[in-house]
Amino acid sequence: MSLKLFNTMSRQKEEFKPRETGKVAMYTCGPTVYNYVHVGNGRMLVVFDMVRRYLIYKGYDVTFVQNFTDIDDKIIKRGLEEGVDPLALSRKYIEEYFQDAQALKILPATIHPKATENIPEMIEIIRGLISNGLAYEVEGDVYFAVDKSLHYGQLSGRSLEDMQAGARVDVDERKKHPMDFALWKKAKPGEPSWESPWGNGRPGWHIECSAMSLKYLGAGFDIHGGGGDLVFPHHENEIAQSEGYLQGKPFAHYWMHNAFLTINQQKMSKSLGNFFTVREILEYFPGEVIRFYLLGTHYRNPLDFDDENLRMAQKGLERLQTSIRLAGEALARTNPDGLKPKENEELLQAAETARQEFIAAMDDDFNSALAYASLFELAKNMNAYLQDYPYASPELAKARETLLELAGVLGFDLEHPESQERAKDEKLAQVMEVLLAVRVKARQKKDWEMADFIRDQLKEIGIALEDTPQGARWTIKG
Repeated sequence: MSLKLFNTMSRQKEEFKPRETGKVAMYTCGPTVYNYVHVGNGRMLVVFDMVRRYLIYKGYDVTFVQNFTDIDDKIIKRGLEEGVDPLALSRKYIEEYFQDAQALKILPATIHPKATENIPEMIEIIRGLISNGLAYEVEGDVYFAVDKSLHYGQLSGRSLEDMQAGARVDVDERKKHPMDFALWKKAKPGEPSWESPWGNGRPGWHIECSAMSLKYLGAGFDIHGGGGDLVFPHHENEIAQSEGYLQGKPFAHYWMHNAFLTINQQKMSKSLGNFFTVREILEYFPGEVIRFYLLGTHYRNPLDFDDENLRMAQKGLERLQTSIRLAGEALARTNPDGLKPKENEELLQAAETARQEFIAAMDDDFNSALAYASLFELAKNMNAYLQDYPYASPELAKARETLLELAGVLGFDLEHPESQERAKDEKLAQVMEVLLAVRVKARQKKDWEMADFIRDQLKEIGIALEDTPQGARWTIKG
């Protein structure tokens, strides 16, 4: 079965045929870095990391570009609110992004271009659009003329009239058409700006992705991805300006979009008080659990995010981790004398079936939810095998290896679970609380010998105590 993906442009599944045999050129819109990544954006990041990982598993050489919008109205506004230089603010949140991405097991992109590092490329495209009659300058601002674009609306499937009626657009009498959008913005006092043929200013949001994707991947690259909220206007505008600049040559061949994420059945919104960042969720759940939850629903289906669903995801992930751990323990045990080794072709067949079903699910528009089913079925077969024969065997080793491999394709390391390490840390903290409470009671009773004994024994195993007016504090040394 060949790989098929749902192309937003054609509104149907299509067989994936890359531009160049054995290679994939892929671009996704990265975050606008004025805050921590919110969990809705986190879904998009995890989804396209999964897509990229599977393409690599299929043997493709993947060039994956994900940008950072590091200059934008929101960044400038946030910088003014906090009294921070906007570019310094964006640098801070780029660093924070990588922390969250690492927690979610997201691989770094092949290239992470920043908008501010690609201003000349944006200016070149804008010049080309003006030359092609698709853009115009007004008092230092440059706008794209949407009514000059032959296929504007092809991605979202709406006519220009429908868009105008349903969209919120800034009233600007200087525009030739209400839906015309900014390619270049004239500098305002105190804002970061760059020199251009139209005076000092900065790029509009949409032109950034066109410039960076074309620079690093070239025209007609394979996959352009993003969240469903970007279909209009961002991706619609990208296509119009890019193909206008390229004079009709295709910009990207396949457009992929993940569905929205809701919070307790409501759209995530700051005004509703249900706006959560990945960093906030990480305080309560390990990143691998969040990732497991986000991939547990097909990427084109809406997903509701709440604590109970996360706890269910955690239990599901732990089931797979436990199967790997039990199989590993069994593989370390030799067959007792007199016990005939169990030959189990069924387990080998179960491993092969799991692989085939996993690939079939992923080949069908990256159906990670269905791929999960193959993992759980293989784990079930391994557990049943261990009930009868909890010892080393080639069949068990192969099944375990297969489960680890397939889970790894989705970005999970079942052999070294973060959640178990986190649980150990929490248990250590609880044990230390009890031990320090015992020491406090000993000191209250003036049992200095016992109090010193506890301190000295902890020191021997690398845990240092410090007595402060607020109580004892402990740290692990080395």
